[in-house]
Parts: sequence; C-alpha cells; structure tokens
Amino acid sequence: MASSAVALRRVVQRYAPLLLAVTVAAAVWASATGDIGVRSPLPGAVPLALALLSGWAVGMVRTRRWPLFLAAAVGWLVLAAAAAGVVASYQAGLRLRGRRLAGFLAGAAVVLAGGVLVGLAVGGVRRMTTAASGNVLMLAVCLVGLPLVFGLWVRARQETLAALRDRAERLEREQEARADRVRAEERTRIAREMHDVVAHRVSLMVVHAGALEVTAADPTTVEAAALIRTTGRQALTDLREVLGVLRQAGPGMAPERGLDGLDELIGESRAAGLRVSRRDEGVPTALPATLGRTAYRVVQEALTNVRKHAADAEVTVCLRYLSDGLEVLVRNGPAEGGTTLPGAGQGLLGLRERVELLGGRLEARPVDGGFLVRVLIPTAGAA
Repeated sequence: MASSAVALRRVVQRYAPLLLAVTVAAAVWASATGDIGVRSPLPGAVPLALALLSGWAVGMVRTRRWPLFLAAAVGWLVLAAAAAGVVASYQAGLRLRGRRLAGFLAGAAVVLAGGVLVGLAVGGVRRMTTAASGNVLMLAVCLVGLPLVFGLWVRARQETLAALRDRAERLEREQEARADRVRAEERTRIAREMHDVVAHRVSLMVVHAGALEVTAADPTTVEAAALIRTTGRQALTDLREVLGVLRQAGPGMAPERGLDGLDELIGESRAAGLRVSRRDEGVPTALPATLGRTAYRVVQEALTNVRKHAADAEVTVCLRYLSDGLEVLVRNGPAEGGTTLPGAGQGLLGLRERVELLGGRLEARPVDGGFLVRVLIPTAGAA
C-alpha cells in the first residue's frame, strides 16, 4: 500500500504541471467563447493565442513566474478570463515574500481597476460582470484573496513540516552522537579493565618464564620457558592491538594479518607442540584483503581451539582455491588425552558473524572423534 501511494505521488508530481497548463488553457478559451465567462468579440486567433500563452506560462511557473503574472493580467483585461489569475494568486502566496508579495497585491489591484475601466468602456455583459461594485468585490476575493490565502497556508505548512524534519534529523544526529559517545566510553572502560587484569597477569607470566629460562639447568625446561616467554610477549603485543581498537587508536595501529601470515601462525602452533600440516588445493589467485584476513582468523581460532581441547591431535589446514571464492578447512583427529583449557565458547560465534557478513558459510561439527571447521567465503562478498 505504501509503495503504491509513493508511486501515485510521483506520477502526480510529474504530470501535474502539464495537466494544470492544459486546464488553464482550456478555461481561458472557454471564457473567451462565453461557455464559462463573457463572450469576446475579438477574432478567434486572439483568444487562442492568449489561451496558449496562459497554458505555457502555467507550465513554466516553477522556473519563471513573470510570464504567468503577465498572462493573468492580459487575460483579465482582454478576455475577462480568471483561470490564469487564480493560479497566479496561489503562486504568489506560495512563493513570494515581503516586498515582492506587496508588489503583487498592488499589481493585482491595478489590474482589477483596469478591468473596471474596460468593462465601463465595453458595456453590456462585460460591464455588469467586471465593473459592478458588488461583482468587483467578489472578484477581488475569489480571484486574488482566496487563492493567495491558500498559497500562504500551503507555504506555512511546508515550512512547518521542513522544520519538523530538520528537528527530527537533528535529534537523530544527537542521539547517534550520544550512542557513539557511550560506546566509546564503554570501549575505554573495557580496554582499561583488560589492561589492568589480563596484561598484568601475562606480564607476570613473561617475567617468571624469563627467570626460569635463566635459572633452569634442564635444556627442555629452558626451551619451554623461552617458548612461554616469547608467546607471552606476542600475546601482550596482540592485546595492545586489541586495546588500540577499543580505544580507537587510529591509523597508526598495526594492520590485521592475512593469508601471508598463515605460515608464521602454523609455525607458532608447531612450536607450541601441535602437529599441524598444511596443503593448498587449486590455483592460488589474488584475493581481496578482507577475505584473507577472515581466512587467517578462521585458522587462528580453529588452532586455538585445538590447543585447548585436543593438543595432542593431528591437525590439517587446507586452503581450497575456487573459481568464485576460498574454502578453508581445519580438521583435527581424536584427542589421546591431556589437559583441556577453559574456553568461553564465543570464538566460533564471532567467526560465524564475521563470515556471514561476507556472504559466506561456517560449519563446525565433530567428525570421526575429532572436529572440523569448514568455511566457504565467496569472492564477491569480500570485494
């Protein structure tokens, strides 16, 4: 229903000037022939020319007003035709202000007075119609007053609606600004809490790992401590990047990694003890940066989950290059035992939202005692 109303309004707005122009031209001609006014004794070419002039002037009123005012004056003085004058009075109320409106009223008074003089000179029905005192007063009200007041009312209504729209838009902008400010404050609070809690504990872990690396005699222990220290420092770096995002650090922040950092990610997982293998299928092609970053995050989250829940399982990372996108598969076999780290279960949910924003699909399910994460991202969605 709403779409039909909008379509109808557009049709009316498009064809209303043409329809009004034809109507005014027909009314002027009918007035000259005596059908709705005083029959003119002039040759037929004169009323026809004035009718066409009036119609053209009405059609041009959105860009030029003076042809309509001129046609209204000439049509009234020559033919006593009121159609163009009614439209001119409405347009004056709608578009003119101050001195211009006062000038129009003065001009209308002069034209009405001229009509009285012409009526007195012509006599007959023309004198009775345009020169009688009662008729002159009625013509002034109907030809000038009422259309002018209606135009003023329409203009006032338009200005009121425009003011209400501006106020609503301003309130909406203010509300959005308040929401942005609240979000920024909340991000800052979260960043502060993360820094106070997580960064402090990770820093302690790095310090203790460094001390253990220096004091330990067992080479295996030294290697493990070095790995913990390096991983902790990398975690602090990643945490600072996340805090930069939360605090809206700006363009100086380090960019998020893409597929070019996948080998490094797998190498870090291998250094942490995971048995990870990678294979690529298809012909590697240039992919959008957004797609590459999303694929990197999928592999990163999948390997993190493997370290938490099946650290001793074999893992396969497969990138399958398709003609219209990229398929990422991370599959691990069954766990043989070991410690399971706590997890919030939110990583895959966030990944699913991220993948679906690009028009892709994420599948995560148990397979043969292990687990499979499969993501298909179309190139068109990431372009």
